[in-house]
Amino acid sequence: MEMHNGQPAERSSWITSGDGLRLAVATFGPDAAPPILFAHGFGQSRHAWTRTAQALAARGWRAVTFDARGHGDSGRVADGRYQLEQFVDDLLAVAHTLGTPPVLVGASMGGLLGLVAAGEVRPDPFRALVLVDITPRWEAAGVERMLDFMRAHPRGFASLDEAADAVAAYLPQRRRRKDRYELAQLLRQGDDGRLRWHWDPALLDTVAREGERHQQRLLHAARTLDVPVLLVSGGRSDVVSAATVREFLDVVPQAIQVELPHATHTLAGDDNAAFTAAIEPFLNTLEVDTVTAPRAAAVAQRGSP
Repeated sequence: MEMHNGQPAERSSWITSGDGLRLAVATFGPDAAPPILFAHGFGQSRHAWTRTAQALAARGWRAVTFDARGHGDSGRVADGRYQLEQFVDDLLAVAHTLGTPPVLVGASMGGLLGLVAAGEVRPDPFRALVLVDITPRWEAAGVERMLDFMRAHPRGFASLDEAADAVAAYLPQRRRRKDRYELAQLLRQGDDGRLRWHWDPALLDTVAREGERHQQRLLHAARTLDVPVLLVSGGRSDVVSAATVREFLDVVPQAIQVELPHATHTLAGDDNAAFTAAIEPFLNTLEVDTVTAPRAAAVAQRGSP
């Protein structure tokens, strides 16, 4: 396995969506290993998953991350009209390049896209589904707080330090501030020299409001899931609550839940090591016939069952 600074190296590539948009993709780990596909949340990018992707690649998985349309380095829709179906189609397009159905790990928006695809597409596009602090219904106040932050800096930032201060104020629970390299991956410099978040502002006018009207569709999709499902929730989340979790577990009887008691909605970023540790036991329970030689060898090296 190719390494960089002691971690599995990232291999960058592109795929083209059905409507011609280019999507940025990154792969960690051997191409022959069983795949895990990571789908990020609204306003994030593939870099949100890098630490977990590296950790799981080192344990014998092929970890694949990508930027959703309008996010990160992927293309933006020219007319600014983003639709849920486009995002689902993009997710399936990336999944289909992997050769075998991957485990889908989706946070927030990425989890909802995975839920739609897993519930409505046959044969099953994913081997299993990991939902990261998202359920078919959610708490509107928590989503509104997130959108308020995304709207709060339309003129951008004069420096990386100013952006870091804004993130720290929004996420005070995080023990570690983002370093300059991590922040630089989330921002782009405009013609005026100011730094703005690496997503299309037009997303706020379309996708941000579209999810709520699809809640019944999402519940129906959840009822039709026939793959293993893990829900990882944050004990301090203001998006997922005890009520929304209970409803989800009622309609998906095979689902199991793990709660990280001190985590918020951004739990993978709050404590990446704890998040990775929370999902790995679930990954290890998947059927042996999905474990290829590289994965089996990595398990044997750790002395794990």
